Amino acid sequence: MDKVVKILIVEDEMVIAANISLQLSELGYEVTGILPRGEEAIAHIQIDKPDIVLLDIRLKGEMDGIETAHEIQKIYNIPIIYLTANADDAHFNRAKETHPYAFISKPFKKLDLQRAIELTVDRISIENDSENGIGNGNDLTNNGSATDFILNDRIFVRHNEKMLKIDIKDIYYIEADRNYCRIFSQGREYLLVMTLKDIDAKLPQNHFLRIHRSYIINISQIDEVAGTHVVIAKKAIPMSKAMRTELLKRLQTI
Repeated sequence: MDKVVKILIVEDEMVIAANISLQLSELGYEVTGILPRGEEAIAHIQIDKPDIVLLDIRLKGEMDGIETAHEIQKIYNIPIIYLTANADDAHFNRAKETHPYAFISKPFKKLDLQRAIELTVDRISIENDSENGIGNGNDLTNNGSATDFILNDRIFVRHNEKMLKIDIKDIYYIEADRNYCRIFSQGREYLLVMTLKDIDAKLPQNHFLRIHRSYIINISQIDEVAGTHVVIAKKAIPMSKAMRTELLKRLQTI
């Protein structure tokens, strides 16, 4: 996107909202408004349409953030990034129905905010290219869950309306980040709106093992096994005592 990206902040904690606004301005984005209520956000969007909405899940007005997102999407197809502090499963599952582009967990670092915005802007550009007929024509489309396509040597993760291929051999490890997770592979990092438990149930078990409540590893990528951790691509990943025995058994079968 060549033009300045316009972002609306919908957050009822004004100190947090002001801090976000400052950080976004420093990153070169235009903040179209800071609003504490979903009703106000909907009215604002009809006057000054932003490119992205940063939306707190637990707003205190008549509508919470998820209800606000549903109402926004009835009017415009605007990317939603949720701001959340300890969202429970019920809120997370409701939020998934609005197909958000990202979740940012509060409190968050400036880098978390920057990456979420950059990923969203990148996705907007890709979608615009696709709508304009730009692309290689090899994309798989699907309206299902994030990993509907799981083969022996690859998985496909949802990238809005497209499915992006990741070769299993290239995956190093997967890390839980509250109610979503990050896939670390050769040269890239992918953010999935899916819990580690859910993705663990879908991955081929002959390749992957959950060695800690926050980590799933690709067994074939292990460089070192220590008493309390393994090393993959220079990253020390913690390992529970119970899983160390299981890991050693699995390594003997490779």
